[in-house]
Amino acid sequence: MSTYIRTVHPERHAPYLDIPDDVVEYLHYLDFVKQRSPRTINGYYIDLRGFFRFMAVQWGLAAADTPPDKIDLTKITTRQIAAVSKRDIFHFLEYAQENANGPKARARKLSALRGFFGYLHTQMGKLEEDPTTGISLGAPKKALPKYLTLDESLALLNNIQSDFYSRDYCILTLFLNCGMRLAELVAIDLSDFRDQTIRIIGKGHKERLVYLNAACQEALERYKKERAAMPNLADRQALFVSKRTGKRLTARRVEQIVARCLQSAGLNDMGFSPHKLRHTAATLMYQYGGADMLTLKEILGHANVSTTQIYTHINQTELRQAVEASPLSCVAYPEEKSASDTPAAPAEAEPADAAGTGAADSQQDTGKQDR
Repeated sequence: MSTYIRTVHPERHAPYLDIPDDVVEYLHYLDFVKQRSPRTINGYYIDLRGFFRFMAVQWGLAAADTPPDKIDLTKITTRQIAAVSKRDIFHFLEYAQENANGPKARARKLSALRGFFGYLHTQMGKLEEDPTTGISLGAPKKALPKYLTLDESLALLNNIQSDFYSRDYCILTLFLNCGMRLAELVAIDLSDFRDQTIRIIGKGHKERLVYLNAACQEALERYKKERAAMPNLADRQALFVSKRTGKRLTARRVEQIVARCLQSAGLNDMGFSPHKLRHTAATLMYQYGGADMLTLKEILGHANVSTTQIYTHINQTELRQAVEASPLSCVAYPEEKSASDTPAAPAEAEPADAAGTGAADSQQDTGKQDR
């Protein structure tokens, strides 16, 4: 199975050898015109490939029991793509649900299809109609971001076990203080630092400046000294390099480093990852640093403040204080009373005979209530 993302060079991609030509052109459009990130394009590639594998079976181009990676999609023509209908889209989304794709996964697949067919219809004029027009799955439920508490963050920094301590400590410090993405961290060059700031290249090649606090500056200074003394330093521009090869660390290697540090701190098997450290940085800045949404938006590199607003829902301290501020929060529980001190409840009326006036009165009262 061909892949888009290369492990060693995540900014490059292998040739598209297993998808229709129209999909290849669309992915190049996303890359060179829209300047989408490699991971974003890879997601579109996988989802569109999955859709056309599904359609190949529906069109009789492959048997239902054919292994997915054995289905030849390269001969699918523009005419066949133009024949895709709304019903086909619905059937694919239903198929995705039956194969354990949750709401978010199906929404992502629909987004990929909407972008592709919109491109062919609007940009290229190859389709008379866009089959995805009017199709909506509704907004998927947004889960609250998972993050480390302040105590867990301190435990992580204080329990690092590594043969390159200064580097790994610096990696965690930047994650927890700057809120950068994994791809942003591995792409940092020495030339990106200036006047106590760091230039970060985010999604869509958008640049932003993030200020470095005292902890980040000290961690960087200690690491840079050890880095400069490496006898096998091969990549002199990359900030984070491998001790063994002297080359830039890959995203996968950083994931392994973070996982090992989480394990040594007793925080493994809790669902934490480099991206959760980004959530942690934003949460701590919001809870303890008093950062507002616009400030967090700039630090995190979000395109819209609506993305950042999810952090307003995770300040447990404010939630607790709000509940404790209720005027009824100090009402004491009544002292125990004996049964004789408690007034007796009035006896319940005997139910009227179903054939008597009581039933009619009951029906009349019910009628009044209904009105």
